[in-house]
Amino acid sequence: MLREIQQVLRLIMLLGKQKPQHGLNTERGLLVLLWTETGASVQSLNCTVAAAGPWSTGIKMEALQPVLTDLKESMFPCMWSSPQPDPEELCAFTDLYGSLRLLLSFQINIHLKFKLNQQTFQRDLRVKVKSTVALANQPSRILDVTCSTQPPECVKKGCWCQGGHPVVGGMVPLSIPPKAMDQGLFGELSIQPVTLLSPCVLQYPNLATQLTHIKVLVFGPSNVPVAGPSTFFQNLPAHLDCQELGLHGLHCSSFKDHVHSSGMVYTVEQEPCKDPEQESSLLPMQQSLRLYLFLQHSDPFNCHLSDLMATEVLIEHYLEDILNNNRQSVTKALQTELQNTLKAQNRRKKDQEKLRSAAEVILSSSISVVSCSSNVDFRTACLNSMKVRDTHDLSASLRESLRRVTSWKFTPRDRCHSAQMEEHPESDVATRREI
Repeated sequence: MLREIQQVLRLIMLLGKQKPQHGLNTERGLLVLLWTETGASVQSLNCTVAAAGPWSTGIKMEALQPVLTDLKESMFPCMWSSPQPDPEELCAFTDLYGSLRLLLSFQINIHLKFKLNQQTFQRDLRVKVKSTVALANQPSRILDVTCSTQPPECVKKGCWCQGGHPVVGGMVPLSIPPKAMDQGLFGELSIQPVTLLSPCVLQYPNLATQLTHIKVLVFGPSNVPVAGPSTFFQNLPAHLDCQELGLHGLHCSSFKDHVHSSGMVYTVEQEPCKDPEQESSLLPMQQSLRLYLFLQHSDPFNCHLSDLMATEVLIEHYLEDILNNNRQSVTKALQTELQNTLKAQNRRKKDQEKLRSAAEVILSSSISVVSCSSNVDFRTACLNSMKVRDTHDLSASLRESLRRVTSWKFTPRDRCHSAQMEEHPESDVATRREI
């Protein structure tokens, strides 16, 4: 089923690319409807993909008949005859986006038996924070940069960035292997990397961060994800210089972790703690890095929609051979892109080391003043103010208070997708009084 839906999505995306986009903020809708018929002797799942809105303006079904015929013969063999969905199921969709411009239905057999108990399950997927990415010699892409990570309780009245900020890398030309050429894949092929680090912590320069995962996602020329991991990306960590990236180590997650995903996930090894006594209850903010790889293809001899569809199928089929044929240039480009993205992270770590060294001097001087003071009233007032019993507890309390204050220093940034957070006065007053 995923393969059939992917081909229909690819058709819709290619149709959209052929139409001029007059407004990026215009509402556009895409519907995938699944339903079953239990009366038949063989349990089957029906699927309909529909498109509506300005991106499908001008699409006429009669003009698509040649393309649909090719789809029936080459991509959906023995899986095309399917009943049409109930018009009432499409009413809510058309009310939002207007009349349907495209409606394709097909049917597949399944071996999983389930009951819906006459209930309809529906889920809407909407983008909360969008960012437009300009690519070389290509239409701009709109990425979903929404970050689901909730801000810690330490975030008081202020702002927290709800998304990330994509960084576009250099375009890498790819040579097409002879095996793919023999099957009809010609023209110019390239790959464009885009990185996205989230959650964004630009507004908190002293906050400790920890990169935990890197995910690589590959998209075809029509912006449809290429499904399934590949051997090239499974072996990629062995060809990257982790020391140059500022990482302790990088290894591919187990195959079962991403068997249903369209990308490859890598786990970042963490450095062991050098001084356990320096550990704080304030844990570092965990971040993940997404590396988008947009494949771009141009061939002046491919102008028909059916040819573009067939070319994308060839690119996806021979993607492993293409990557291996360009292993050195692709690996070098990914190394450079990751290094540029993580450069700011490594600079943050160095600045935080300096801040920690300065904090140790402040703490040592403060404890010396209290411990060496001969004024009993002054020493008692200091201990009572910090709600501790002795100078040992005073040292730990001062260390934690100073770390909280410095870590959550807020610096506003205009480029951040900020959201106003609620105020937590109960956690704010105590820290201010302590310092």
